[in-house]
Formats: sequence, C-alpha cells, structure tokens
Amino acid sequence: MSSHHHSHGSNHSHNHGHSHGSGKTLLFALVFTTGFAIVEVVGGIMADSLALLSDAGHMLTDSLALAVGALAAWLASKPASRKHSFGLQRAEVLGALFNVLFMFGVIVYIAYEAIRRMADTPEVDGGVVLVIGGLGLLVNIIVAWVLMRGEQTMNVRGALLHVMGDLLGSVAAVATGATIYLGGPSIVDPILSLFVSVLILLSAVRLLREVTRVLMEAVPHGVDAREVGQALTEVEGVRAVHDMHIWSLSSSSHALAAHVDLETMVRWEAVHPQLQTMLRERFGIAHSTLQPEDAAIRQACEADPDCGAGDSEQMK
Repeated sequence: MSSHHHSHGSNHSHNHGHSHGSGKTLLFALVFTTGFAIVEVVGGIMADSLALLSDAGHMLTDSLALAVGALAAWLASKPASRKHSFGLQRAEVLGALFNVLFMFGVIVYIAYEAIRRMADTPEVDGGVVLVIGGLGLLVNIIVAWVLMRGEQTMNVRGALLHVMGDLLGSVAAVATGATIYLGGPSIVDPILSLFVSVLILLSAVRLLREVTRVLMEAVPHGVDAREVGQALTEVEGVRAVHDMHIWSLSSSSHALAAHVDLETMVRWEAVHPQLQTMLRERFGIAHSTLQPEDAAIRQACEADPDCGAGDSEQMK
C-alpha cells in the first residue's frame, strides 16, 4: 500500500477576508496621516523646527508604510493560482520589510540633522511648533485608535508601530514648542528629535525581528511545535507524528506539513478531518499537509535495514 497520499486543509477565504478588512483600515489611516504630514512640513519650514520636520518626516514614512501595507493587503487578497499556489500572502511580509528598511533611512537622516543642529542651533518659533505639534498628537491618537480596532495583521501592526513612534514624536514636538515658547533654549529641538529617532529605531528592530521570523520560516510566534505534535498524537488512531514542519505564510496564515503514523490505514478517512479541525481551531493552522503512514510497517523497516529492498514503491 502506498502511503504517499497528501491531504490539504485550507481556508483561503478566511485569510483573504482579513486582508481585505485590513486594507480598508490602512487606506483610511493613509489619507488621514498624509494630509496632516503636509501641514507639518509647511509648519516646520515656517518655524525652522527640526522637531516638527522630523515628526512630519516620520508621518510621511507612516503614510508610505500605510500605502505599502494597503497595496500588500490587496495583493494578499488575490486567490491562489497555478503560479502562486498559496496566493500572494507573502506580499504582506515584503511590504513590512520595505517599511523597516525605509524607517532605518529616516532614522539616519534625523540623527545626522539633529547632531548638526546641536553644533549650530537656529532660532525656532516655539508657538508654531506647539500648535502644530498638538494637532499632530491628536491626529496620531485617532489613527492609532483606528488601527488598533482593525484586523491585527503584520502590516497593520507594522503601521501601528510607525504611528506609535510618531505619536511619541508629536509629544516631543509639543514639549519642544512649549519649552521654547516659555523662553527655553532652542537646542532642546534637536535633542528631542534625536530622542524620537531612538524610539523609531526600537520600533524598526521589533518589526524586523518579526519579518525575519516569517522569511526564515520559523515556527509562528505563539505556536508551540511540541504541543502541536502532542495534540496530533492524542487523536484516536494516531500512533506518532514525525517530520513535522510549521511555518507562516503571513501574519494571519500558518501552515503545517507532517507524517502521521496510524494504527491502521483504513482509519485515515475518519482521522484526517479530525486532525485538520483540531489544527485549525486550536492552533490557527489553516493549511495542513498530512501524509499517513502505517505505524507497523514503519517500525518493521526501522528494525530491518533491508526492509523494502527491491520493492521500494510499496514500502515508501
């Protein structure tokens, strides 16, 4: 009896619905953020404030992050094809990676400009910085609230990291404006800008770690491979599980492939749907490729090195 029967459990529409929902959330946040970023750029030039310009720069990176995220969510919603058997779900991961690299570029620019301005600090209009920084804080709170209420895909979490960093940047801008307006030194402007760049760096590193985890096909965060294996063997009729691999297709879609040793092959039709349901409902693994094998035959072959010699097709 050949045991090379691959069975697939998938739920494409579930994940694609998530991508579509996250795309709408990202698009709304994109329009809101881009509009105010333009206001901050104009205000930053008028006030000659690096804190305001750096906050505007970060909001523009937010806009780019949201635009890339919305595009990636749209691509991820596309159905599977012969060329892309899992669809384009990894577009979400590539979008997040692009955002991380772009964030690093912004960090370098802000840090360089802040250090340069510490040596030669220009006069800053504290009143303009205070007003626009306060409005920016309000905008970021609204956008963060919208994103937190949306589907928590990797794209949305990546965009939220941008926005939370920008929210802190707005706090820094308000602090800068208030300090200078009340007669404090203008050097507080580049100092707080440097502080914001450090906060952005922390966000970027966290997102890069998550993206790398998916691209390296590590076991998804929150999934215990040992627990999954144990749960599979607890299904009646299953003797053991081996050659098991678990990985992520995207932040909301996980996959598993494993060999399942059965007490008897005739039970596979009953056992198979139980395994798929358990993987999907208990561990959130919607894509499963399970290969049944006769436990008695495999044990016999492990004990006898010549098992299957000359009859490899039947004993695989």
